[in-house]
Amino acid sequence: MALNQGYDLYHKNQIMTAASGDLTLMLYEGAIKFCNLAAIALEHNDIEKTHYNIMRVEDIIVELQATLNHKYPVAEDFDRIYKYIYELLVEANIRKDPVILERALKEIRGMRDLWKQIVAKNKSKA
Repeated sequence: MALNQGYDLYHKNQIMTAASGDLTLMLYEGAIKFCNLAAIALEHNDIEKTHYNIMRVEDIIVELQATLNHKYPVAEDFDRIYKYIYELLVEANIRKDPVILERALKEIRGMRDLWKQIVAKNKSKA
């Protein structure tokens, strides 16, 4: 129990002190984690856990959309991709389709990898 409390405190401090680029990266990592959990639950035919974890991913995608700074034109590209991922997640959840869920996961991983490159490039400039 104490170990879990220590981990929770560490995780909270990590989030509170992270730069905005790192926070976005954490959101991508969380989306990947919950997508993987949904896929595992789907393999075990656990419909409730599948639904719950896909909903968590959807919430993260909505949060990523909400943080876009639309004063930059690239935000529109990100927004379109997030909408596409969200639609895949909704469809995967309705149909309980592992192929569609995997497509969403692939897109999220691609976005995460792109974001890692952006963060690394910005850190090297600083």
